[in-house]
Amino acid sequence: MARLLVFYGSYRRDRMGIRLADYLVASLSARGHDVELVDAKAIGLPMLDRMFKEYAPGEAPPAMTELAAKIEGADGFVFVTGEYNWGMQPGLKNLTDHFLEQWYWRPAAIASYSAGRLAGVRAATAWHGTLSEMGMVVVSSTLSVGQIGAALDGDAAPIGDGGAALERAFPRFAADLEWWADAAAAQRAKVDPPY
Repeated sequence: MARLLVFYGSYRRDRMGIRLADYLVASLSARGHDVELVDAKAIGLPMLDRMFKEYAPGEAPPAMTELAAKIEGADGFVFVTGEYNWGMQPGLKNLTDHFLEQWYWRPAAIASYSAGRLAGVRAATAWHGTLSEMGMVVVSSTLSVGQIGAALDGDAAPIGDGGAALERAFPRFAADLEWWADAAAAQRAKVDPPY
């Protein structure tokens, strides 16, 4: 069993991507993992002024301190991203930028979505390099859900052809993340990270 965090970052009023985040939390939990949704909007970190590491001990905002501990205690991460003008959602990017060393030596997986056919893949591509630079191993399996309102209902249950495609793709996505989470945990137990 792995401790996994699923990150979601839309601040929009009528958020559709939360359906994909909820689907992933439920589906990964069903595989026996300890999974928690981290919703950037609910946490409400300010626009980046100081990173967590730049605060003196005990002076960071409580929500930031709590999230830092959750990230450090996790075995792996899933980033659920929509696409804004070919790019990343600012809410999710802002949340991730508050931390650095907390991310190191763990795997990350990317799930993207959009209301259209391209399924947020341009944002997913942008996230790949960013997460790698932040010290994570990004797994090769991705999930891309186009026309999300026709793929997941309001309860995050798969529907239609899009939902069926998601159900077919999910097991490989999950297995890839699990393999890397296990490998990273075993290596961390065997030897201290080099920095």
